[in-house]
Amino acid sequence: MNNSYTSLVNQTFHFPQEGFDLSEDGYLEFNDLNLKALIDKYGTPLKISYLPKIGKQINKAKKMFADAFRKHKYEGKYFYCYCTKSSHFSFVVEEALKNEIHLETSFAYDIEIVNRLYQRRKITKETFIICNGYKQKNYTSRIAKLINSGFKNVIPILDNKEELKAYRKNVKEPFKLGIRVAAEEEPTFPFYTSRLGIRPKDILEFYVDEIEGYEDKFQLKMLHIFLNKGIKDDIYYWSELNKIINLYCQLKKICPELDSINIGGGFPIKHSLGFEYDYQFMINEIVGNIKKSCKKAKVPMPNIYTEFGSFTVGESMAHIYSVTGQKNQNDRECWYMIDSSFITTLPDTWGIGEKFLMLPINKWENEYHRVVLGGITCDSHDYYDSEEHINEVFLPKLKNISESNDAPINKEPLYVGFFHTGAYQDQISGYGGIKHCLIPSPKHVIIEYDKNGKLIDWLYAKEQSAQSMLKILGYLR
Repeated sequence: MNNSYTSLVNQTFHFPQEGFDLSEDGYLEFNDLNLKALIDKYGTPLKISYLPKIGKQINKAKKMFADAFRKHKYEGKYFYCYCTKSSHFSFVVEEALKNEIHLETSFAYDIEIVNRLYQRRKITKETFIICNGYKQKNYTSRIAKLINSGFKNVIPILDNKEELKAYRKNVKEPFKLGIRVAAEEEPTFPFYTSRLGIRPKDILEFYVDEIEGYEDKFQLKMLHIFLNKGIKDDIYYWSELNKIINLYCQLKKICPELDSINIGGGFPIKHSLGFEYDYQFMINEIVGNIKKSCKKAKVPMPNIYTEFGSFTVGESMAHIYSVTGQKNQNDRECWYMIDSSFITTLPDTWGIGEKFLMLPINKWENEYHRVVLGGITCDSHDYYDSEEHINEVFLPKLKNISESNDAPINKEPLYVGFFHTGAYQDQISGYGGIKHCLIPSPKHVIIEYDKNGKLIDWLYAKEQSAQSMLKILGYLR
């Protein structure tokens, strides 16, 4: 019986599959990239951003919405917005903007990025800027300045009733408004209603009291909803979506300016070789439900906006580590120690228990066994022990059973890759700052097409140095 890691994968999944294959010499390839060559060139730990994947994801969604619109003969328009909080890096945002999309912001400093993108001619004053979040004065004042400077499609999404006062006071031009509808959380949450948005039962009265009659100054154009659990085919999602559709139909009858529903983000991404999700089915159902309700209420169909963040950038990145040692702490648990930390480089794994797509880069012909991956911090939570499809981690063996316990790893080490890690990790752990146990940020390599259409790689950031940390901590002045 063949107990190699290759046989394990082939018995469990369809392999190879989109984005993953083995080269002739037995090394894993990611989007046809020669990962072994990148490891030999840059070393580990290593972050890789494969930018072409971003455009593929955007255009995949655009095509599916276009197909759904044709199928249902839908009369509105579709607008794809990128949720900047997923990754604020310029190379990510500018790559996304090559695909004729719009932006969604979350905080005051996002507006500074918008201004810089305009200076670089990456956006125009026609680009839609959807401004979300609970807003303090430094955020609302920047939004007002953006509108006053001629950005025609800035839409502040009201998170509470008082927010409107800031725009009334500071915006000098006619402007558009949106309202975030507070969603009910799923039963597993410790609270019933999202802290974000305005209660649905208050919105009609708020519109009549504070917005209706001021159409020459501001107009309500959009209703917005976002569900923490994402876009999933279950009773909870369809119930919450239908609430906002019905609210749109009610408001549309007294607010002719209202013309858009923003369903936020929430498309899942591939975190396992066994990942299955029918994107086209979900889009067809969303579009069909909106049309059906509008026809029944005899109101025009709204434009549909989405704010995909993880879906846009998540599958574009990989983290690669070397296994630097093996520790057999008892007769059941074998630890593989990596040359970095999960807490500092993949904080979602310990913060919210996220599972990423994890595969070895080499040694696929070795026998496999169950392991626990350990980071090099002194924190007991710095480990990874279960994949999305199974509550265990299997990786190729490093040595023969006859070798002594805690033996060093000889020859080529085992390289382990965590894939589709492009959303939120740097934003959560902090980029270029102080990490837990002073573990440095790894090298970051960008893969993109040059002006001649040739795929190139370049070092965006070196591994964080001790000197940079000492300076932040005040030891070097």
